[in-house]
Amino acid sequence: MKRWIVAALLLSVMPHTGHAGENQAAQAGRFFINPMVGGLHMESSSYDPEVNYSVAGGYNYNANLSAEILAGFAQEKSGPDSEVYHAGIGALYHFMPEERLVPYLAVGIGLLAVNEAHDDTDHHSRFDYGVGLKYFLNKDFAVNTEVRHMLASSGEPNNLMYSAGLVYHFGGEARPAPPPTPAPLDRDGDGVLDRLDKCPATPAGIAVDRQGCPLDSDGDGVYDYRDKCPATPTGAPVDRQGCPLDSDGDGVYDYLDKCPGTSQGVAVDLDGCALPQDSDGDGVYDDVDRCPDTAAGAHVDEYGCQLVLTLLLQFDVNKAVIRPEHVKDMAAAAEFINTYPGKKILIAGHTDSDGSADYNQALSQRRAHAVKTYLIENYGIDGTILTAKGFGESRPIADNSSATGKQQNRRVEISLFNE
Repeated sequence: MKRWIVAALLLSVMPHTGHAGENQAAQAGRFFINPMVGGLHMESSSYDPEVNYSVAGGYNYNANLSAEILAGFAQEKSGPDSEVYHAGIGALYHFMPEERLVPYLAVGIGLLAVNEAHDDTDHHSRFDYGVGLKYFLNKDFAVNTEVRHMLASSGEPNNLMYSAGLVYHFGGEARPAPPPTPAPLDRDGDGVLDRLDKCPATPAGIAVDRQGCPLDSDGDGVYDYRDKCPATPTGAPVDRQGCPLDSDGDGVYDYLDKCPGTSQGVAVDLDGCALPQDSDGDGVYDDVDRCPDTAAGAHVDEYGCQLVLTLLLQFDVNKAVIRPEHVKDMAAAAEFINTYPGKKILIAGHTDSDGSADYNQALSQRRAHAVKTYLIENYGIDGTILTAKGFGESRPIADNSSATGKQQNRRVEISLFNE
């Protein structure tokens, strides 16, 4: 018995692939004959058949259902004087008939005859059922193995018949296996069938919703795979790339922009409104700055004007000596410097336009230096914070064509400056 079970297992693991027509589905309308050899195990301890020879024949009504006539003979192991004969009719039902390896159910009724040592033959009615496998070698031949449980009126309910054989199909026209039912179409391969797909041309690999349309997580009308701004707030107008509009090009999206008409190139704050301007970079915005053209690096007051003290000093002709009447002016200069301890101080000398430019340059330098020396010697000002520089006639503050103008231009200016 074990040998036949092993054979059945080997048959069950045969390859499942095959060519068109090599399956049960192609046998509809054909006859078959199936010689088999196996064993018959009977519950009765008084009879032990050795080898069971059987043959079946029948007709395939369709891919699943077949009619069958089955007859068999078995001899007792103890000798040739005792035999068992059985015959019956039945049906086979095939599963997966379109495959090359086909499982089936078998059921039948018939007679069982037992003849022991040439005594009178006992006849019993029988009913059997079981399972089997067919493996198609080609369109006409298949090998099979099966096991059946046989119930007999003799009162022996546990009779077991197991067999393996060769099935030959003949007659009629071998019908090709019916074409497989075409799978529902999903032409864009997004997992949503065409009949349900509202976006049937979705690009490969794009995540879609239940209707087959690409996802639009922020609901702005631009699919996620195209959306360069995937977290746009609900209701914000967007461009073709899914980014909020910035109509005035100031870098602040329209839905955040509180000043949507800002001119091109104007710096703005987070609300899209123009920042206060400081044209001369002195730290005082233009709307407050009373001196909008302050030189770079100059220290200015709250109105943007340079912190400077102008001294209108009178010098003797071609002289650079501080005259006694200017003591108060020098005291004012010392007070101005001490107001900003540690700051760098520029002492700038200026002249009118009389004389040559080179002469005036040298004269203004000597006069600026004279003021520096006076402040150090008389007021103890730290000389390291003082810089004396002459500008000659190059920076007039009045018209040199009049005596009054010339007097204003002959001056010394004391101011703070950046290092």
